[in-house]
This record gives sequence, C-alpha cells and structure tokens, in this order.
Amino acid sequence: MNSQAHYMNPAEAARRIGSTAKALRVYEQHGLLTPGRNAAGWRTYSPAEMSRAAEIVELRGLGFSLAQIARVLDGDARDLEPMLAAHQTLLEGEIRKRADTVGKIQNLRNGLAEGRKPTAHELIRLLAPDAKRHVTFDLPWPWGGERFELREIRALTYITGPLGSGKTRLAMRLAETLPNAAFLGLQRSTSFAQVQATLAADAGLKARVDRALAWIVEDGGVVSDALVILMVGLEREGPDHLVIDMIEQGLDHATQEALIAYLRFGRSAARPLFFLTRSSAILDLASVGPDEAIILCPANHSPPIFGAPYPGTPGYEAIATCLATPAVRARTEGVIAMRP
Repeated sequence: MNSQAHYMNPAEAARRIGSTAKALRVYEQHGLLTPGRNAAGWRTYSPAEMSRAAEIVELRGLGFSLAQIARVLDGDARDLEPMLAAHQTLLEGEIRKRADTVGKIQNLRNGLAEGRKPTAHELIRLLAPDAKRHVTFDLPWPWGGERFELREIRALTYITGPLGSGKTRLAMRLAETLPNAAFLGLQRSTSFAQVQATLAADAGLKARVDRALAWIVEDGGVVSDALVILMVGLEREGPDHLVIDMIEQGLDHATQEALIAYLRFGRSAARPLFFLTRSSAILDLASVGPDEAIILCPANHSPPIFGAPYPGTPGYEAIATCLATPAVRARTEGVIAMRP
C-alpha cells in the first residue's frame, strides 16, 4: 500500500506548482489529471500527479491550449511545430527590439562624443525599456477632477464596479492617457462584413486571429461574430496598450473562460490589457495571477481603488458583489444606470 505521507491536498498541490486549486479541477475536467481520493473522499495528488501537473503549468505558460497539452503529454507531436514557430517569432521580435535599442544607445553615445547630452527621459526609456510606467491623471466626471495614480502597469488589469459607477469613463480616460493606447468600445466594429474584409486584406492579422480562435475553441470556447470582432481588435498591431469595454459582451460562459485563459497563456502580443468586466467567468477572484490588477469603481462615486483578490482585503467584498455568472449577467444586458 502506498503511503499517504507524500500525497497533497488541492491547496498544497496548487501552492507547490504555482497554480490554483480551481486550475487543478479544470485540468481534471479535461482529463489531464486523475487525482486520488482519501478515506474521506477528498482529492489527493501523488508525486506522479504532481509531476504531471507541473508539466501542464509549464506547457500552459508556453501558450498551449488544454487540448494541445493533452496531445503533447500523450506523445502526439503534431502541435509542436506551429507552437515552436510562434515562440520563435516572439523571440525574434524581442531580438529586433533589442537590436533597435542598441542602435539608439549607439546614437546617444555618438551624440555625447559631439557634445550633445541626452535627456533623463531618453535614458530611462532606452536603458530600462521594460520598466513599468507611472501614469497620473485627473479623473473625469463623476469624480470632479480628483487625481488617479497608476503606479505600475500589469499584463492584465480588470476594471469593475456597479452600474453607474463611472468605470467606462475611467476606461476612456485611461485610453486617452496611456501612451499609444486604443479603446475598443461596445461597438467594436460597424459590421462583421468589414471585419472579414480587413482579415482578407491582412494575411498576418488573419493568421494571428485564426490561431487565437483555434486556441480558444480547443479550450472549450465557441466561435461567434462577437468573438471574431474582439480577436481582430486584440491581435491588430499598433497600440502599445488596449482598453476594452465589457470584454465579455456577446460571449457565452465557456467562451469567456477560454478567453481569459487565452489572455493569460495563449496570446502572442505582450502589450498590457485593461478591460471592463462584471462577469465572474472573466474575473475569477480565485484565479487572479501576480501580473494582474483589479480597479474598483465604488458605487458612491468615491475615487477608484485597487483591490486584491483575497477575502478580508480592502474592497474585496465590493468587488465580489459586482460580479455574477454569465447567465445572470445576460438577464441585465442592456440595462444602463440613470444619469443626471
């Protein structure tokens, strides 16, 4: 009989591999893990399951969908070539950026030799190109010009709050303030036909959108016009930051869960994303990662605050009460708050 001494419960297993208990349940639902059960019926993870779980987390971080991970773990290599090609493209892009930075630094050195002194801003942008930007701006109505400070920009930033709390106005002001930012409103496109024409005219964009859709479908999502339009906005080259109004609009529960997984693990573009949401499938407080942030717009028009996804922390309960499942959110779709 195997000793239970080395078996872990879900919380212990999640901490060991740097994941969450919910993620372990998702992996189990997709047949990737098969935890045992103790005498009380609780899940337990053996050393072998822990090793497999760690591999899943690492493959997830490389941008594999759950279906692709299943095939890789079963020895099927058909997904490796396109995934490695995508990873190579990402690395080559980073090399080009580094080479461009080296060239600019050389120009600054040449300028120094000729007596031209670079500004502090030029040095900061060149010598620390990946440093988190510090953004401060005046809040719009209904806050009346109060200051808002964004000390660092995370990979994903959720913006939530009850109806009429001003979160859309905050998002629009962010898009105006962040350098080279774009705002994707609820009217993402004038027509789906125009989106199709855009994809037909841009082979690179179409390839990125097709890859994103395939990733989401393999994670359980469903392709729809709303999803395609959203992916075109997400995968389009150009903006350094994207701000998206109600990212879950038009997407069912399974697609929302696959979408947030894609934004965490699958997307090739590294630009930061800000998006409004009131869906618990998008903002699952138990799954928020270390490079993610939550901004809450309170109901009483107090200034927006940063919340943490941990019970007992300031704003946690208010954030939790703003969120609901996609089925509940669908019942209030189209409802707007009264404004003076």
